[in-house]
Amino acid sequence: MARYEELPVPIFSSLQPVYGEGSQLEEAQLRFDKLKSKFVEVFGHVPDVYARSPGRVNLIGEHIDYEGYSVLPMAIRQDTIVAIRKHDSGEAKKLLRIANVNDKYTMCTYPADPDQEIDLKNHRWGHYFICAYKGYHEYAKAKGVNVSPAVGLDILVDGTVPTGSGLSSSAAFVCSSTIAIMAAFGAEAPKKELAQLTCECERHIGTQSGGMDQAISIMAKSGFAELIDFNPIHATDVQLPAGGTFVIAHSLAESQKAVTAATNYNNRVVECRLAAIVLGIKLGMEPKVAISKVKTLSDVEGLCVAFAGNSGSLDPVLAVKEFLHEEPYLAEDIENITHEKLATIFENSPSSLDVLKAAQHYKLYQRAAHVYSEARRVHAFKDTVYSSLSEEDKLKKIGDLMNDSHHSCSVLYECSCPELEELVNICRDNGALGARLTGAGWGGCAVALVKESIVPQFILNLKEQFYQSRIDKGVINKNDLGLYVFASKPSSGAAIFKF
Repeated sequence: MARYEELPVPIFSSLQPVYGEGSQLEEAQLRFDKLKSKFVEVFGHVPDVYARSPGRVNLIGEHIDYEGYSVLPMAIRQDTIVAIRKHDSGEAKKLLRIANVNDKYTMCTYPADPDQEIDLKNHRWGHYFICAYKGYHEYAKAKGVNVSPAVGLDILVDGTVPTGSGLSSSAAFVCSSTIAIMAAFGAEAPKKELAQLTCECERHIGTQSGGMDQAISIMAKSGFAELIDFNPIHATDVQLPAGGTFVIAHSLAESQKAVTAATNYNNRVVECRLAAIVLGIKLGMEPKVAISKVKTLSDVEGLCVAFAGNSGSLDPVLAVKEFLHEEPYLAEDIENITHEKLATIFENSPSSLDVLKAAQHYKLYQRAAHVYSEARRVHAFKDTVYSSLSEEDKLKKIGDLMNDSHHSCSVLYECSCPELEELVNICRDNGALGARLTGAGWGGCAVALVKESIVPQFILNLKEQFYQSRIDKGVINKNDLGLYVFASKPSSGAAIFKF
């Protein structure tokens, strides 16, 4: 029997396998009915096929996937559905028309040209679909698949993952788009290849994504969080302890990952690579070798662990403390160690060159210390779940790890913000066993581990202590509160629907 990640995305003829029974199924049925009638209204035809991919909440393991380390997310019930119709080759206009059920997003029209460049200076919501369109054609070409001449596509999108929330609305959109395109063209691929492909797709938008968001969106299983390993991509089911629930709460500060990449997200990717190169050199690598071979902190972990071994430890942070200083490095400080200009080191990465233009200094010690300690917390979380501790003790230990993770994200990686700090503190004050920012940070959501028995009261307290003042100021509408704070059990991954 094929392993789970070797299987293609499942195709269903009804909604029940994904959305279950009861009110959730009824809600989904209404959404799909509305999507279909809107599609007919906008394009004059019914769609050929629908694809859905969920958002995710990362339970622990922040900003380490792009450094090659395992992460531990779960899919949530909120998702993005893409309805698609492929034009016949005889139809005149070769256009990609991308509409949205939410009128806030106006229709985007692009040529049906897989080689088109994405204008990153003029950010449009439809760009995420073009990422998928370009990525699919590159994938097909690499596989030697002969893609027929360009034809038009009609696309309608319906997303319930809040944008800028750190719950991966962009990955849910790119994944569902890629799967919809492949289904429309009659192509399929194993889930692990799709996870890799969709990660590469999103890089067309200029974010140096690590692959966690796409992997969980495609490979999630209902009822399980997943330990996601990279190189190669592999998912291991993690059954969370009974008696605990995760509550996700939006800080209402929007995290604009693609827009602020040069100063936030991609800046940290560059700092991590520089920290890794400097550590490599300090631990005996020739500068030229370190620059060409070392891409991530995981590449020099072995050297760091070997150094720590002299003190009877296996903790790579010991090498960070020994060889990197806490004061920020200037560009010339690093160039004196590497004997190379930073612009030359990153000459093949336009998004990294944008970082160099914006950066005044680089915090190598803090970023490396976060990555190595966070990577260890992920495995401690998984080991706790599978340990012989009582359910009560498991929940407490997992909560402590989440708290430690937040502290590291906030102090060492500096990816929190005042709203997240306030929200995390309110969660802990109201009985959360652990609470931390989730996703890229700089806004977006917090995730709190809460005993199942207190969830209704916990959410009520959050509404009173965090959201009420925002409702009073008109920041959000009281009727929309369910979009901003909700409990979630692990949901299922991507699916295709043909009715």
